[in-house]
Amino acid sequence: MTTEKQTATWIWYPGDFEIWLHREVCLRREERGSIYPPFYRLDSPYVSLKFQHIYTIAESEEISIAAEGRYNVMIDGLMVPSASGRIVLPAGEHNLIISVVNEAGLPALFVQGSSVASGPHWNVSHTNWQWVSPGSWHFNKATEPPSAYRLATIKQSYMSEEQLPDGSRLIDFGKETFGYIQLHGLTGPGKVMLYYGESREEALSEAHCETLDCIEVAADAPLEYTHHASRALRYVRIVADVGIEVRDVSLLYEYLPVQYRGQFRCSNESINEIWNISVYTLHLTTREFFLDGIKRDRWVWSGDAYQSYLINYYSFFDEAVNRRTTIALRGKDPLDTHLNTILDYSFFWIIALYDHYWYTGDLEFVRSMYKKLLGLLDFCRRRANVNGMVEGQPGDWVFVDWADMDKQGELSFQQVLYCRSLEVSAQLAALLEDEVRAQELSREASSLKKQLFETFWDEEHGGLLHNRVNGVLQGGMTRYSNMFAILLDMLDEKQRQLVARHVLKNDAVPSIVTPYMRFFELAALCEVGEQAYVLSEMKSYWGGMLDLGATTFWEKYDPELEGAAQYESSGRPFAKSLCHAWGAGPIYLLGKYFMGVRPLDAGYAKVLIEPTLGGLSWIEGTVPTAEDDAVAIFMDETSLRIRTGNRPAVLRLTSVIEPTCEAGIVGAIGDNRYELSLDSLQSEYVIAYRTYPTQSTNI
Repeated sequence: MTTEKQTATWIWYPGDFEIWLHREVCLRREERGSIYPPFYRLDSPYVSLKFQHIYTIAESEEISIAAEGRYNVMIDGLMVPSASGRIVLPAGEHNLIISVVNEAGLPALFVQGSSVASGPHWNVSHTNWQWVSPGSWHFNKATEPPSAYRLATIKQSYMSEEQLPDGSRLIDFGKETFGYIQLHGLTGPGKVMLYYGESREEALSEAHCETLDCIEVAADAPLEYTHHASRALRYVRIVADVGIEVRDVSLLYEYLPVQYRGQFRCSNESINEIWNISVYTLHLTTREFFLDGIKRDRWVWSGDAYQSYLINYYSFFDEAVNRRTTIALRGKDPLDTHLNTILDYSFFWIIALYDHYWYTGDLEFVRSMYKKLLGLLDFCRRRANVNGMVEGQPGDWVFVDWADMDKQGELSFQQVLYCRSLEVSAQLAALLEDEVRAQELSREASSLKKQLFETFWDEEHGGLLHNRVNGVLQGGMTRYSNMFAILLDMLDEKQRQLVARHVLKNDAVPSIVTPYMRFFELAALCEVGEQAYVLSEMKSYWGGMLDLGATTFWEKYDPELEGAAQYESSGRPFAKSLCHAWGAGPIYLLGKYFMGVRPLDAGYAKVLIEPTLGGLSWIEGTVPTAEDDAVAIFMDETSLRIRTGNRPAVLRLTSVIEPTCEAGIVGAIGDNRYELSLDSLQSEYVIAYRTYPTQSTNI
């Protein structure tokens, strides 16, 4: 029997808030004044819900009701008048059911009484009488429903202004940004045109800029104007009719409040700038969900999100945005297409769900998504061919990367992702004690892996061949399947070294031009100890964008292009996204492979620290290991300092001398490799060692 005062929260069908919000976010994209909806499936929340609470109270109690939509109330199967928003519950044990209908938005409910209040302990059904626990978040006031959710905003001033010969004004905010343009001291009447640009050239191009707005100003319009839609920009050109005055301009910067928990500094200022710009790029694209870009597409793509999840673990460690993005991408059943229509992206979603468990230890979230996981995996399994392999079918987009390659038939890249999806699904099934399913998936994974290597592995060429069409190997070699085979731990040491030498460091194999796949390529090279090479590549590739004036990292970079040709994509002069989440990859590379921090057990129950300078003279920083915990590291050529968090850790270190540490015993593990247990929590360990001379170039 409930006697204590209960705090109410808004509730809805689980997952429907994220699905509703995903729909709203993805429909915000516009190009030159017209909506540009996604070409992949967008789901909607259930229209009609029933919320149930079986309560027991000693005395009658008045409750207030708020709903997103229309509603009715039934107690023990009898309708109760509720138009006033307040009803009296009779004493004793009773079955309270409130039906909520919302044809246009998210059906949601808020009930507040003294001892009866809506919350996760209620039940909800989408009228099929199968009761489940409702979804909820931090909407704890009747006057602040889920539909009112907005990101935070703060006023931002521009850096410079240029008066152009035609009388227009070019406003420069100094760096890529995102928000709502504000015009101050606006008097008319007439028309004001706003031409936005991620580059100066784009803002100056009335005919080809991707985003523009037309503002009609009435004679009696307020002096202060804030545009209703958020825009990505660095520049905005303001063209006003004769007789219109705009005294000043600002931006209402819109952002998701996150903590910058991962930190990195080193002896090379170029790498430091790359880290800082990467974090800013990721923050701009970390919003309600992980978006791909803030100008184009402003959508939630599973492949882009897969990379954002990993980068997030080494920067913000914001678990909530991971969960929101995962739920939104999966959507509702039944499935009739791959996620985002892309074959590879279904597999990235499955692998990312396992990664979320591995980094956070949040098995309850996995449990809540388990049926969705199995549904997606079974959809993929049903579409496998007679060889048990997947290949593109009508309606599928076989993406891999923005590259000119043969995507016909069975791609070894897709089989690598499929095999890993089966493996991790088997592991999650075992964790959730679904043993029959775990054994079934494990057998399928082993069988597919055997066939994958029998079909595509070429010892002479040192890697996995690209594809097979109608049973005939095509003979080409690409980087994609090979680097993922390293990253997903599918190769033995000999195979790893063959791939590194014959594929990843072979200029004859077609190179990668997107930060998206450069991220995975460089991560694979770090896995085989090529940090010094990776450091050089980061300076060249990401540093090349900085040399061209980038303030955020791009969707694609080709050092061979000159001038405004860098901004062209899809046949349009300014379609390329200059702020793309997958451009933030250096955060992960530096955090995982230079700072060397990764989970040794799920949820960082034990932390592995395996730092390397990789050609730098010193590095220092912090890696989050939970939303409230972190490890701090400083390393130079002769000493290493580690500040542990609330979890035990293991240090593994390469040294030309036997390392020493007053706080523990260092043990040799072979090949100048040493190990030290860091079991004292919230403590500082100081280790004396010496790196190989070739590891440092005094950068």
